Amino acid sequence: MQLLRARDRTPRPWKNGGGITYEIAVVPRESDFSNFLWRLSIAEVTEAGPFSNFEDIDRVFAVLSGSIALTFANQTIEVGAKSDPIVFAGEASCFATPMKGAVTDLNLMLRRDKVRGQMRRMSGRMMTPSATTIVVAPEAQSLRIDGKAVALQRHDAIRLDGPCDVDLDGDALVITIA
Repeated sequence: MQLLRARDRTPRPWKNGGGITYEIAVVPRESDFSNFLWRLSIAEVTEAGPFSNFEDIDRVFAVLSGSIALTFANQTIEVGAKSDPIVFAGEASCFATPMKGAVTDLNLMLRRDKVRGQMRRMSGRMMTPSATTIVVAPEAQSLRIDGKAVALQRHDAIRLDGPCDVDLDGDALVITIA
């Protein structure tokens, strides 16, 4: 179990320079935008603009707060803080437009054909698989992991590498990577 506190993250510019991202976890450690196997980060979107292009990367995208319109070549999808995560190719042209103010989002990026992952919104009790699992708290909450109480602040995360009994007091985004 590894606690990944939001207050310990360093802001970094997006790959395209259009905004700021806060890396939660990356494998291998210390990799950059060109050579990660998988990467999980939180980004702030304050104005309309294009997403960074990531060739050979699958993206899983969810909103932690606010709402945003994502415009692809043939469709526009509105995603809010209660929406299910969406999956799209990192090389797909995507233009983001925040709706009614700034948006905070969660991005899981997976090197295609090398690693698989999923993200889902959950609450209540669950058993994590033997794969790497990361729980991200949109808001402060308590949870129990194998009976041990853990307090998470807004945007904190906890990484679990192996099966665990997890009981969430509130909503969270649960990421599984294999």
